[in-house]
Amino acid sequence: MLSRSDVAAEGELKDRVVHLSRVAKVVKGGRRFSFSAVVVVGDGQGRVGYGLGKANEVPEAIRKGVERAKASMVEVPIINGSVPHEITGKYGAARVFLKPAGSGTGVIAGGAVRAVMEAVGVRDILTKCIGTNNPHNVVKATFEGLKGLRTQKQILKKLGKANSAEEEEQSQEES
Repeated sequence: MLSRSDVAAEGELKDRVVHLSRVAKVVKGGRRFSFSAVVVVGDGQGRVGYGLGKANEVPEAIRKGVERAKASMVEVPIINGSVPHEITGKYGAARVFLKPAGSGTGVIAGGAVRAVMEAVGVRDILTKCIGTNNPHNVVKATFEGLKGLRTQKQILKKLGKANSAEEEEQSQEES
């Protein structure tokens, strides 16, 4: 039987439960339990999303989280298996510092950040969680950092220097 990660190797999305919590609501007859799940979904090729699912049973909560994660997918630039530059993502009290690493370093990250990095397809990165370690806020801070990543070409294009950079390369090749 194929597991979810085996299916993802064939080009589909793989999902990972970052945090699962049981919540109790006290009613007249006793306690009513429900579950909430923070889920990260990625294709391993630079696309990743996260979602929060809540339900009375665990599988249903995970399914809802996966649906919301698929709806919130973002594109992340990856260069040589790492991020293009250093960045700090901020959300609430959570701060997540992302730093590119050399080939062969691996994913140096805590639980929630590691799940996001593996889902997006980053192989080499150094990270540090600063402030809170609440998985909800850490995942959101990681996404804020990933959304802020830009490649060198994107920055040059935004500055209007994309054409001038290409002209410099051509003039250097001619001489």
